[in-house]
Amino acid sequence: MTTDPVTPGPGTPDPGTTDPGTTDPGTTADGAAIDAARAMLGCFPLIDGHNDLPWEIRQEFGKDPVRAGLAGRQDKTQTDIPRLADGGVGGQFWSVYVPGTLGRDEAVAMVLEEIDIVYRMVEAYPDRLQLALTADDVASSFAGGKIASLLGAEGGHSIGGSLGVLRMLYALGVRYMTLTHNQNTGWADSATDAPDVGGLSDFGREVVGEMQRLGMLVDLSHVAPSTMRDALEAASAPVIFSHSSARAVCDHPRNVPDDVLARLKDNGGVCMVTFVPEFVSSAPEATLAHVADHVDHVREVAGRDHVGIGGDFDGAGRMPAGLSDVSRYPALFAELLRRGWSEADCRLLAGGNVLRVLRAAEAFANH
Repeated sequence: MTTDPVTPGPGTPDPGTTDPGTTDPGTTADGAAIDAARAMLGCFPLIDGHNDLPWEIRQEFGKDPVRAGLAGRQDKTQTDIPRLADGGVGGQFWSVYVPGTLGRDEAVAMVLEEIDIVYRMVEAYPDRLQLALTADDVASSFAGGKIASLLGAEGGHSIGGSLGVLRMLYALGVRYMTLTHNQNTGWADSATDAPDVGGLSDFGREVVGEMQRLGMLVDLSHVAPSTMRDALEAASAPVIFSHSSARAVCDHPRNVPDDVLARLKDNGGVCMVTFVPEFVSSAPEATLAHVADHVDHVREVAGRDHVGIGGDFDGAGRMPAGLSDVSRYPALFAELLRRGWSEADCRLLAGGNVLRVLRAAEAFANH
């Protein structure tokens, strides 16, 4: 979630289709290239790190996934089941987001409601969605033609300062937690708030340690660079950035500095590049090609084993030209293939890297 948490703007999705032989907006890929990329994505799971559809269901449809009508194309959201299929999405981390301005009790209550929305969403569309708690669950969902549905808690304030609540979130299926949102938590500094504890406090380090003991991924999107560095020092297992881009390409505080990207090689973690326009480009209109520039840069600095995709659909308003909704992932992969990416590299980017990290988290928790 990127925009004002009280009144998020989903933007107006365009149809997300390209006529064969025409050039796709924001890229040089034509319809045939996009079709080829779509066919490629049918061979391995594309796992997106961050989608705020549960919050849109809360805001637009009274918390009711059935009212959202996700089985058909939905004009109020950037996400629905037909467009997920068109986009080749095999796994999705659904964000269970709550505003960082809430008090402790309110935040804990609301994150439970958001988890409930995801569970009811999976129950409402059992032929297309399947709850996933492990990397093996993701693989089996993909093999069965369903979209693996994982949960990620956006903002450490949602645990109310309690390791017990953190453990209960894991028990309910949450498999990553973003340490902060736009505000500091009191134990971790946010990228978009005034410095408080200078990174992670002692309790913040306890949170990181307990997350990794459980097998929950530590998500460093939204946190200050000082927090990123402290978390990497504290981490014994790979971390992720569920929806962040490269600061060297676009100098925005939500993006990841090169020295941190370089440390992912030793940590084993993954930076999942986001599509949020203001994080992607300072130009008046961000484009798909700008997003591809970030993907290229993360691969160059961190390595091909440490880059992924975290679009932030339904959390950031209007998206870059060529990436208007969840049907558009094949256009991005067509552009990367045009730039010389191999199918093996695309497989790692699409989901291979984050599946490896999930398995590493599980192995660490069981060691």
